[in-house]
Amino acid sequence: MTEMLSPAQLEERLRDLGARRYHHLHPFHRMLHGGELNKGQVQAWALNRFYYQSRIPIKDANVLARLEDPADRRVWRQRIIDHDGSQPGEGGIARWLMLTGGLGLDRDYVESLRGLLPATRFAVDAYVHFVRDRTVLEAVASSLTELFSPGIIQNRVSGMLANYDFVTKETLAYFNNRLTEAPRDADFALAYVKREARTPEQQQAVINALAFKCDVLWSQLDALYHAYVAPGHIPPGAFDPAGR
Repeated sequence: MTEMLSPAQLEERLRDLGARRYHHLHPFHRMLHGGELNKGQVQAWALNRFYYQSRIPIKDANVLARLEDPADRRVWRQRIIDHDGSQPGEGGIARWLMLTGGLGLDRDYVESLRGLLPATRFAVDAYVHFVRDRTVLEAVASSLTELFSPGIIQNRVSGMLANYDFVTKETLAYFNNRLTEAPRDADFALAYVKREARTPEQQQAVINALAFKCDVLWSQLDALYHAYVAPGHIPPGAFDPAGR
Protein backbone atom coordinates (compact mmCIF):
# COMPACT_ATOMS: atom_id res chain seq x y z
CA MET A 1 0.00 0.00 0.00
CA THR A 2 1.54 3.29 -1.10
CA GLU A 3 -1.25 5.82 -0.54
CA MET A 4 -2.64 6.89 2.80
CA LEU A 5 -6.20 5.82 3.51
CA SER A 6 -8.61 7.98 5.41
CA PRO A 7 -9.68 6.56 8.80
CA ALA A 8 -13.02 5.63 7.27
CA GLN A 9 -11.33 3.85 4.36
CA LEU A 10 -9.08 1.94 6.74
CA GLU A 11 -12.10 0.79 8.72
CA GLU A 12 -13.80 -0.28 5.49
CA ARG A 13 -10.77 -2.38 4.53
CA LEU A 14 -10.72 -4.03 7.96
CA ARG A 15 -14.42 -4.82 7.92
CA ASP A 16 -14.18 -6.24 4.42
CA LEU A 17 -11.30 -8.47 5.45
CA GLY A 18 -13.28 -9.81 8.39
CA ALA A 19 -16.34 -10.45 6.26
CA ARG A 20 -14.21 -12.64 3.99
CA ARG A 21 -11.84 -14.31 6.45
CA TYR A 22 -13.38 -14.45 9.93
CA HIS A 23 -13.88 -17.98 11.22
CA HIS A 24 -17.68 -17.78 11.20
CA LEU A 25 -17.30 -19.11 7.64
CA HIS A 26 -15.43 -22.25 8.69
CA PRO A 27 -17.25 -25.57 8.08
CA PHE A 28 -16.60 -26.70 11.67
CA HIS A 29 -18.43 -23.67 13.07
CA ARG A 30 -21.32 -24.20 10.70
CA MET A 31 -21.58 -27.80 11.90
CA LEU A 32 -21.30 -26.74 15.54
CA HIS A 33 -24.05 -24.15 15.27
CA GLY A 34 -26.25 -26.31 13.06
CA GLY A 35 -26.38 -29.31 15.40
CA GLU A 36 -24.31 -31.54 13.13
CA LEU A 37 -21.69 -32.53 15.72
CA ASN A 38 -21.95 -35.23 18.35
CA LYS A 39 -21.24 -34.58 22.02
CA GLY A 40 -17.63 -35.77 21.80
CA GLN A 41 -16.92 -33.36 18.95
CA VAL A 42 -18.46 -30.47 20.92
CA GLN A 43 -16.35 -31.48 23.93
CA ALA A 44 -13.23 -31.41 21.75
CA TRP A 45 -14.09 -27.89 20.59
CA ALA A 46 -14.64 -26.62 24.14
CA LEU A 47 -11.52 -28.33 25.47
CA ASN A 48 -9.26 -26.87 22.80
CA ARG A 49 -10.87 -23.45 22.93
CA PHE A 50 -10.06 -23.33 26.65
CA TYR A 51 -6.39 -22.92 25.81
CA TYR A 52 -7.17 -19.87 23.71
CA GLN A 53 -9.32 -18.42 26.49
CA SER A 54 -6.61 -19.03 29.09
CA ARG A 55 -3.98 -17.19 27.02
CA ILE A 56 -6.08 -14.07 26.38
CA PRO A 57 -5.17 -12.26 29.62
CA ILE A 58 -1.50 -13.14 29.08
CA LYS A 59 -1.73 -11.65 25.61
CA ASP A 60 -3.49 -8.58 26.96
CA ALA A 61 -0.88 -8.11 29.70
CA ASN A 62 1.74 -7.86 26.95
CA VAL A 63 -0.23 -5.08 25.30
CA LEU A 64 -0.90 -3.29 28.59
CA ALA A 65 2.80 -3.16 29.43
CA ARG A 66 3.56 -1.29 26.20
CA LEU A 67 0.75 1.26 26.08
CA GLU A 68 2.27 4.65 26.85
CA ASP A 69 -0.91 6.58 27.61
CA PRO A 70 -2.42 5.97 31.08
CA ALA A 71 -5.89 6.51 29.63
CA ASP A 72 -5.31 3.71 27.13
CA ARG A 73 -3.96 1.45 29.88
CA ARG A 74 -7.02 2.06 32.03
CA VAL A 75 -9.25 0.93 29.19
CA TRP A 76 -7.12 -2.06 28.19
CA ARG A 77 -6.68 -3.49 31.69
CA GLN A 78 -10.43 -4.12 31.84
CA ARG A 79 -9.87 -6.92 29.34
CA ILE A 80 -7.68 -8.75 31.86
CA ILE A 81 -10.27 -8.30 34.61
CA ASP A 82 -12.98 -9.56 32.25
CA HIS A 83 -11.14 -12.85 31.75
CA ASP A 84 -9.34 -13.37 35.06
CA GLY A 85 -12.03 -11.88 37.27
CA SER A 86 -11.43 -9.80 40.37
CA GLN A 87 -11.29 -12.91 42.55
CA PRO A 88 -11.32 -16.71 42.11
CA GLY A 89 -14.43 -18.07 40.43
CA GLU A 90 -15.13 -14.89 38.47
CA GLY A 91 -14.36 -13.89 34.89
CA GLY A 92 -14.43 -15.40 31.46
CA ILE A 93 -11.99 -18.24 32.15
CA ALA A 94 -14.11 -19.41 35.09
CA ARG A 95 -17.22 -19.23 32.92
CA TRP A 96 -15.50 -21.25 30.19
CA LEU A 97 -14.74 -23.94 32.77
CA MET A 98 -18.47 -23.94 33.55
CA LEU A 99 -18.99 -24.68 29.86
CA THR A 100 -16.52 -27.57 29.76
CA GLY A 101 -17.93 -28.90 33.03
CA GLY A 102 -21.46 -28.68 31.69
CA LEU A 103 -20.33 -30.76 28.74
CA GLY A 104 -19.07 -33.46 31.10
CA LEU A 105 -15.34 -32.75 31.00
CA ASP A 106 -13.30 -33.08 34.19
CA ARG A 107 -11.97 -29.69 35.30
CA ASP A 108 -8.54 -30.98 36.29
CA TYR A 109 -8.18 -32.61 32.89
CA VAL A 110 -9.18 -29.42 31.06
CA GLU A 111 -6.83 -27.23 33.09
CA SER A 112 -3.95 -29.69 32.71
CA LEU A 113 -4.01 -29.05 28.92
CA ARG A 114 -3.03 -32.69 28.37
CA GLY A 115 -5.71 -33.24 25.74
CA LEU A 116 -4.87 -30.31 23.48
CA LEU A 117 -4.34 -30.79 19.79
CA PRO A 118 -0.73 -29.83 18.95
CA ALA A 119 -2.00 -27.40 16.31
CA THR A 120 -4.13 -25.64 18.92
CA ARG A 121 -1.10 -25.02 21.10
CA PHE A 122 1.01 -23.87 18.15
CA ALA A 123 -1.63 -21.48 16.82
CA VAL A 124 -2.46 -19.89 20.16
CA ASP A 125 1.20 -19.58 21.14
CA ALA A 126 1.90 -17.93 17.79
CA TYR A 127 -0.76 -15.33 18.61
CA VAL A 128 0.74 -14.60 22.04
CA HIS A 129 4.20 -14.30 20.49
CA PHE A 130 2.90 -12.00 17.76
CA VAL A 131 1.42 -9.64 20.32
CA ARG A 132 4.61 -9.78 22.40
CA ASP A 133 7.05 -9.24 19.53
CA ARG A 134 5.33 -6.90 17.07
CA THR A 135 4.60 -3.20 17.51
CA VAL A 136 1.90 -2.23 19.95
CA LEU A 137 -0.11 -0.92 16.98
CA GLU A 138 -0.06 -4.37 15.38
CA ALA A 139 -0.81 -5.98 18.74
CA VAL A 140 -3.92 -3.86 19.20
CA ALA A 141 -4.96 -4.39 15.57
CA SER A 142 -4.81 -8.16 15.98
CA SER A 143 -7.65 -7.94 18.49
CA LEU A 144 -10.02 -6.49 15.89
CA THR A 145 -11.62 -9.86 15.22
CA GLU A 146 -13.87 -8.73 18.08
CA LEU A 147 -15.60 -6.51 15.54
CA PHE A 148 -17.19 -9.64 14.14
CA SER A 149 -17.71 -11.79 17.25
CA PRO A 150 -21.18 -10.63 18.42
CA GLY A 151 -22.80 -12.10 15.31
CA ILE A 152 -21.13 -15.48 15.69
CA ILE A 153 -21.95 -15.54 19.41
CA GLN A 154 -25.65 -15.00 18.75
CA ASN A 155 -25.67 -17.76 16.13
CA ARG A 156 -23.72 -20.09 18.42
CA VAL A 157 -25.97 -19.67 21.43
CA SER A 158 -29.25 -19.96 19.54
CA GLY A 159 -28.00 -22.82 17.37
CA MET A 160 -26.53 -24.88 20.20
CA LEU A 161 -29.56 -24.43 22.45
CA ALA A 162 -31.86 -25.44 19.63
CA ASN A 163 -29.87 -28.45 18.48
CA TYR A 164 -28.15 -30.09 21.46
CA ASP A 165 -30.07 -31.56 24.39
CA PHE A 166 -26.85 -31.67 26.44
CA VAL A 167 -26.43 -27.86 26.32
CA THR A 168 -28.21 -25.39 28.61
CA LYS A 169 -28.29 -21.61 29.01
CA GLU A 170 -26.14 -22.05 32.11
CA THR A 171 -23.57 -24.02 30.12
CA LEU A 172 -23.28 -21.15 27.63
CA ALA A 173 -23.19 -18.34 30.23
CA TYR A 174 -19.73 -17.29 29.04
CA PHE A 175 -21.19 -15.80 25.90
CA ASN A 176 -23.69 -13.51 27.67
CA ASN A 177 -20.92 -11.24 28.91
CA ARG A 178 -19.07 -11.26 25.60
CA LEU A 179 -22.06 -9.69 23.84
CA THR A 180 -21.29 -6.44 25.67
CA GLU A 181 -17.55 -6.84 26.32
CA ALA A 182 -16.52 -7.58 22.73
CA PRO A 183 -18.17 -4.51 21.13
CA ARG A 184 -16.70 -2.26 23.84
CA ASP A 185 -13.22 -3.69 23.27
CA ALA A 186 -13.55 -3.54 19.49
CA ASP A 187 -14.66 0.09 19.56
CA PHE A 188 -11.55 1.05 21.51
CA ALA A 189 -9.17 -0.97 19.33
CA LEU A 190 -10.68 0.38 16.12
CA ALA A 191 -10.44 3.98 17.31
CA TYR A 192 -6.84 3.35 18.41
CA VAL A 193 -5.63 1.97 15.07
CA LYS A 194 -7.44 4.65 13.08
CA ARG A 195 -5.71 7.27 15.22
CA GLU A 196 -2.25 5.73 15.49
CA ALA A 197 -1.73 4.34 11.97
CA ARG A 198 -0.22 7.50 10.49
CA THR A 199 1.57 6.16 7.40
CA PRO A 200 0.58 3.81 4.57
CA GLU A 201 3.05 1.27 5.96
CA GLN A 202 1.44 1.38 9.39
CA GLN A 203 -2.02 1.06 7.90
CA GLN A 204 -0.89 -2.01 5.94
CA ALA A 205 0.58 -3.45 9.13
CA VAL A 206 -2.81 -3.02 10.81
CA ILE A 207 -4.56 -4.86 7.98
CA ASN A 208 -1.93 -7.61 8.03
CA ALA A 209 -2.30 -8.01 11.80
CA LEU A 210 -6.02 -8.60 11.48
CA ALA A 211 -5.40 -11.09 8.65
CA PHE A 212 -2.92 -12.93 10.87
CA LYS A 213 -5.43 -13.16 13.71
CA CYS A 214 -8.08 -14.50 11.31
CA ASP A 215 -5.56 -17.16 10.26
CA VAL A 216 -4.93 -18.08 13.91
CA LEU A 217 -8.63 -18.64 14.52
CA TRP A 218 -9.14 -20.47 11.23
CA SER A 219 -6.20 -22.81 11.81
CA GLN A 220 -7.60 -23.89 15.16
CA LEU A 221 -10.82 -24.97 13.47
CA ASP A 222 -8.88 -26.71 10.70
CA ALA A 223 -7.18 -28.81 13.37
CA LEU A 224 -10.48 -29.67 15.04
CA TYR A 225 -12.07 -30.63 11.73
CA HIS A 226 -9.11 -32.80 10.72
CA ALA A 227 -8.98 -34.60 14.07
CA TYR A 228 -12.65 -34.99 14.94
CA VAL A 229 -14.65 -34.76 11.69
CA ALA A 230 -12.70 -35.82 8.60
CA PRO A 231 -10.53 -37.72 8.13
CA GLY A 232 -10.66 -38.15 11.91
CA HIS A 233 -6.95 -38.43 12.66
CA ILE A 234 -6.61 -37.69 16.38
CA PRO A 235 -2.93 -37.11 17.27
CA PRO A 236 -1.40 -39.32 19.96
CA GLY A 237 -2.12 -37.96 23.40
CA ALA A 238 -4.91 -35.61 22.30
CA PHE A 239 -8.44 -35.84 23.65
CA ASP A 240 -10.25 -38.87 22.27
CA PRO A 241 -14.02 -38.89 22.93
CA ALA A 242 -14.10 -42.66 22.48
CA GLY A 243 -11.38 -43.20 25.03
CA ARG A 244 -12.83 -41.22 27.92
